[in-house]
Amino acid sequence: MSAKGTAKGTLGTVKERAGLALNDEFLRKAVKFTTERLRNGKKNAANEHGNWDQWRERGRAIRLHTIAHLDYYLNLFVENARANGVHVHFADTGADAVKISLAIAERKQAKTVVKSKSMVSEELHLNHALEKIGVEAIETDLGEYIIQLAGETPSHIVIPAIHKNRYQIADLLSEVAGEKLEADTTVLAGFVRKKLRESFLEADIGMTGCNFAIAETGSMVLFENEGNARMVTTLPKTQITLMGMERIIPSFQDLEVMATLLPRSATGQKLTMYMSAISGPRRSEDADGPDEMHIIIVDNGRSLQLGDPEFQELLNCIRCGACLNACPVYRHIGGHAYGGTYSGPIGAVLTPALNKNIAEWDDIANASSLCGACYEACPVKIPLHEMLISLRRRKVEKGHGNKLEGAGMKGFSTLLGNAKRFRTVLKVGQIGQKLVVRDGGIRTKIGPLKGWNSYRVTPSLPKKSFRENWPTLEQEIRAGLQEINPEMKQRMENIVKNRQQGGGHHHG
Repeated sequence: MSAKGTAKGTLGTVKERAGLALNDEFLRKAVKFTTERLRNGKKNAANEHGNWDQWRERGRAIRLHTIAHLDYYLNLFVENARANGVHVHFADTGADAVKISLAIAERKQAKTVVKSKSMVSEELHLNHALEKIGVEAIETDLGEYIIQLAGETPSHIVIPAIHKNRYQIADLLSEVAGEKLEADTTVLAGFVRKKLRESFLEADIGMTGCNFAIAETGSMVLFENEGNARMVTTLPKTQITLMGMERIIPSFQDLEVMATLLPRSATGQKLTMYMSAISGPRRSEDADGPDEMHIIIVDNGRSLQLGDPEFQELLNCIRCGACLNACPVYRHIGGHAYGGTYSGPIGAVLTPALNKNIAEWDDIANASSLCGACYEACPVKIPLHEMLISLRRRKVEKGHGNKLEGAGMKGFSTLLGNAKRFRTVLKVGQIGQKLVVRDGGIRTKIGPLKGWNSYRVTPSLPKKSFRENWPTLEQEIRAGLQEINPEMKQRMENIVKNRQQGGGHHHG
């Protein structure tokens, strides 16, 4: 199986990728259906919980505290993990993490690696690197397995194959089966279960990600619904865990909060089906488990956010995907339009942050309406909408802004700075728009209105502006005040009188 690369340079701009998605009716219906189901599930689960905002505050406080003292908790985790018999490695860059993983695979003379729950490996494009040295990497999460067969990348943090329906999935799996499989979820899941069980038994290495790492015990915790992560972490003789350096939480008591927030935010579940805490390789009294366990702690741009007042909270993310399900942009264009491993609002901020290259990713921050729905959905209250504004500002400050847009804003500022000039332009516009107004709106698809009018109608200027209408409106308001009962009228006059005496600049 091959893993398609995700180099942004081969995928065009976010507008071009979004255009492809918007013209794919299949994709739009599939993404809309699933995100609505997940969003409603989260809403119902949060309402049933009762005091959801209090738990969000607790989750935010835990993440803020941990990231503020990340060096302490990382050192504590490493000390305890090594005491448990785990080999701990640090990778400053993605290339370092890949190099360490390949070295372990070569030393073990591995032929196959089974994987589960690892967005970090997608971030590193590790499957492709393993294939280059002759190691077959097999995704065992159902969604990841499906997109691996399709030669695609994940389009959602939690549900990687959100953009596909059961008929497309049946076609992919039928090729593997060598026969036509019925487009029934039970049939398809049954086939994958049988197929992957052979891989679990034969694999030389099991590779996972890490939802949370417990500093006080040196344990790493996995949340899942399929049970395959347990197979990956118990059957192969060697286990490798790829862990983003920010995955740390202080204690199992803190895990209780995260175990409440994550499943409800991700899928609307009260509890995830399986939650596994792994504290090292197999002991002599254990019936199963790996003989050797490695944890690779990956930086890859994360430490650049530490101490940044605008972006440090980005490291609070618990990868639930709730912001994707809430985002009106993501719900229309899906994940691949973002061009990187991480999509949606979190991806629009995280991708430029991790890649350290605003010029290369200068358009991704624009894929947002800045409505704040992502903040409202986030279980740890990350202000992603504010971060997106900060990214746009930094882009302009570094000289990567849209020059035409900049000139337009300067012109708009000049226009609004002079009332007489503004009225003159409005008058000219009211006359000139007659050439393009049809059925009460401007529908032309040329010039600066081309993009907007491809999906909407630009309202036409009214015949009379608010300023022109104000004298008449003021007379109507004053006439209405005369009809107010005498007591209320006297009270209002007293308020106006007091203001005039107090400041001298208020006028009734």
